[in-house]
Amino acid sequence: MKLLPFIITFLHSIFFAFSLSAQNIVTDEGAWCWFADPRALHHGQYTYIGYIDVHGNVKATQYDWKHHHKTDVLVRSFFQPDDHNNPTFLVLPDERVMIFYTRHTDEPRIWYRISRKPGDITALGEEKYLETRNNTTYPSPFIMSDDPQHIYLCWRGINWHPTIARLTIPDSEDNCHFDYEPHQVVQSTGARPYAKYISNGKDKIYVGYTTGHPDNEMPNWLYMNIIDINHGYGPILRDMNGQELKRIDEGPFHVNKTEEYATAYPATIIDRTPDIRNWIWQIALDKQEHPVVAYPHIDESKNRHSYWYARWTGATWHCLYICEAGHAFHQSWTQTERCYSGGMTIDPENTSHVYVSIPIKDGQYDPDGVFEIYRYTINPSITLNSSLTLESWLSPTPITKNSTKNNSRPYIIPGATKGRMRLAWMNGDYQYWMVRRGYPQGFPTAIHSDYRDKWKQPKKRFEQQFQLDPNHYSGELFRLEGKFTGNRAKRTTLSYHISETDQRPEIHIGDKVYRSQNRLLSSDDWANKSNGTNGDEHPTLLKSVTIALTYDGKTITIYRDGYVDQVIEETLDVRR
Repeated sequence: MKLLPFIITFLHSIFFAFSLSAQNIVTDEGAWCWFADPRALHHGQYTYIGYIDVHGNVKATQYDWKHHHKTDVLVRSFFQPDDHNNPTFLVLPDERVMIFYTRHTDEPRIWYRISRKPGDITALGEEKYLETRNNTTYPSPFIMSDDPQHIYLCWRGINWHPTIARLTIPDSEDNCHFDYEPHQVVQSTGARPYAKYISNGKDKIYVGYTTGHPDNEMPNWLYMNIIDINHGYGPILRDMNGQELKRIDEGPFHVNKTEEYATAYPATIIDRTPDIRNWIWQIALDKQEHPVVAYPHIDESKNRHSYWYARWTGATWHCLYICEAGHAFHQSWTQTERCYSGGMTIDPENTSHVYVSIPIKDGQYDPDGVFEIYRYTINPSITLNSSLTLESWLSPTPITKNSTKNNSRPYIIPGATKGRMRLAWMNGDYQYWMVRRGYPQGFPTAIHSDYRDKWKQPKKRFEQQFQLDPNHYSGELFRLEGKFTGNRAKRTTLSYHISETDQRPEIHIGDKVYRSQNRLLSSDDWANKSNGTNGDEHPTLLKSVTIALTYDGKTITIYRDGYVDQVIEETLDVRR
């Protein structure tokens, strides 16, 4: 069945060119949660920033600093439209980049795609997944020098608790598998501990976590343990003094918030302030490999948030108050998710620098103001939780000013160097963490960064918007006529098709067919059909789509609504 076929002849003008635009906007549509990391990463000449939009598209933006190119990539279309599902990045030993993503709580799979070339995520391989027995959320991957043949993957999984598994390094076909099955790390008296992870890159993963969700736990304690990978012989859980708590494959270590527990395991507790709902935003390691933690205090009413900073001295935790943080940052905060602070992040290159999102009006703190990003520099000589004035140990610097919409969930990009893009954050309105009935707008935010410049972007010499007919949603959409080099006697065409069986785009070149990994669908129907994270699916046909094409003499790149969908290596003769 034909879909309004559109035919054009390849001309000399179809080539790879660039346009320039100055901006600090990574994307106009994108959001992230703060528990799956690294949600952005710098490696070599590239910076990658991952996010998900309200249409259910998992995406990433790549900045190529050597050539000053900015490329937006469609990692997965038609996904659960939930900001918990932002992708995370891992650079493999062969320099390929592995991208992980999961649905929020309602699917026992961990999805991934791997770049086809070292460093460059603009061309991704086949979408694959790892099957688990429990639901999956917040994947955080690590490779350790004491066991370089494996990936250690942490997430929220078994019994809604921190979970760890070990994977083989993907082969040339992008296949990998668990060779140390998923194990629950700890068991809390709270239903859902929230965990953050950081690795020293050698032999340890530091895990900070709460008793449970601060909505439900009052008080909500904050803990930290060390996962010792034990040279690949099976990880061991330790306290901050190195004392063994449990071999992880022997079952989870049990934590609670009683005086008896605090007396028995003092080196596992960061903060147990009475009448406070702790949460956790980030862990970083200082130059002595001592962890520092950014976290909020939320009062019993959930109306007052404040930001805190904890530092391990090698013997004990010192907890310092930073500033007031207002109430939850989003527009619907009086009805839902009242523990959603504006957000915090620590600079891993200088752990005395903490970036926070705080409400400001007329240049001053105001709980009902617009949330701006500030950097606080903490005097490293301060070691005591005392009555010192704020000015004696904190120095605030505004990063954003006079904003019309909230700036939230800041994140320092690991590996980024001074002078380049280092900080990114969400900007805009925010109603809820998922697109669903009751909150149909979901999270219509943008992603901004601290780097403003003119980036080279492909100028699409073929670009066309197509209106799609829901009653005839398959067949050939358009055709481009040309020739193959080496096959000049026979005229050949490139045509764009929509599969009738699964709505995937197919590029036909001669007798070859290249299928997209992404279905030509969105998740927009979640807005009026979904009740939440219950495994539902609401495929939504697109009303229109803009398809663009570039060709650099070796590679054809197909864009869907501005994002790279397919990269095809073919040599074409584009002469008339």
